[in-house]
Amino acid sequence: MKIIGKALKNIPWEEKPEGFGGVVWRHSGNPIIDWNPTSSTARVYNSSVVPWGSGFAGIFRADHKDGKARIHVGFSDDALSWKIEDEPIQWQDSDGKPYQPNYSYDPRLVEVEGTYYIIWCTDFGGAALGLGMTRDFREFIRLENPFIPFNRNGVLFPRKINGKYLLLSRPSDSGHTPFGDIFLSESSDMIHWGRHRRVMQKGGSGWWQSVKIGAGAVPIETTEGWLLLYHGVSGTCNGFVYSFGAAILDTDNPSRVLYRTRDYLLTPERPYETAGFVPNVVFPCAALTDADTGRIAIYYGAADTYSALAYAKADELLGFIKANSELAAGDSEEYR
Repeated sequence: MKIIGKALKNIPWEEKPEGFGGVVWRHSGNPIIDWNPTSSTARVYNSSVVPWGSGFAGIFRADHKDGKARIHVGFSDDALSWKIEDEPIQWQDSDGKPYQPNYSYDPRLVEVEGTYYIIWCTDFGGAALGLGMTRDFREFIRLENPFIPFNRNGVLFPRKINGKYLLLSRPSDSGHTPFGDIFLSESSDMIHWGRHRRVMQKGGSGWWQSVKIGAGAVPIETTEGWLLLYHGVSGTCNGFVYSFGAAILDTDNPSRVLYRTRDYLLTPERPYETAGFVPNVVFPCAALTDADTGRIAIYYGAADTYSALAYAKADELLGFIKANSELAAGDSEEYR
């Protein structure tokens, strides 16, 4: 059970702590980004990173000191210590005219055929997906919004499948959504999206994903299928709790779920996860992988306040998912 992809020797890594029984373990130096990381920003979390040059680039959700969320670019030599630019990304449209979102949060970042695409939650008469691109992390071109409101958690696959771009999303409503399943849409041109399929629905015998689910990091291609990290939400008398699990999707038809974790992989336990601006949240948004060693470094937001990091080994994680799988109704079908 292996990752299909490139070798990336310089990703962050720590071996599993001795005596630890899980398959996902936390970075000992968490959180890697704390309060007030730049002069204008209060909190950076729910962000995404990719290899860039000899180091790494990232697109970061930054909640400013006026309370509004915007996205910024940042760079790092080791993917642990980040220099985040204090000014938000300045978007322009394909004609070179300014095209700034009113707000922007929870970005995902992926390279497809030499272009880096950014998907985030934007204001389009309500929460909707924004889509943009860059080739140099200096000029940022905003593309057409892929869907009408309301939608969140847009995650683009890292390559075309059957000649099409594929995008995961979670249709929602205008508020703090008390429901949600993961859907898949395809496009031949990154403008027109259709052939929608439901991939996964909330639920299962446990409660950790009983309220809603949403795609997390960019899917990782493996010999077993697409490895998808996703968040699940439960409702308690004190509010929502965000945990995360994983699924394996069919390689050629990712609308079909082959395996899915019955129990969560990570749930809020540490102080930086249980206490913060929004307590009890772990929210995966990105992963770096080394195909040669099977190492996976998972970036997640903690308590809507901090950026944190966790680790896994591909063979161990894939084996765990297959051995501890529970599908919900319709998961294994091409649901349309």
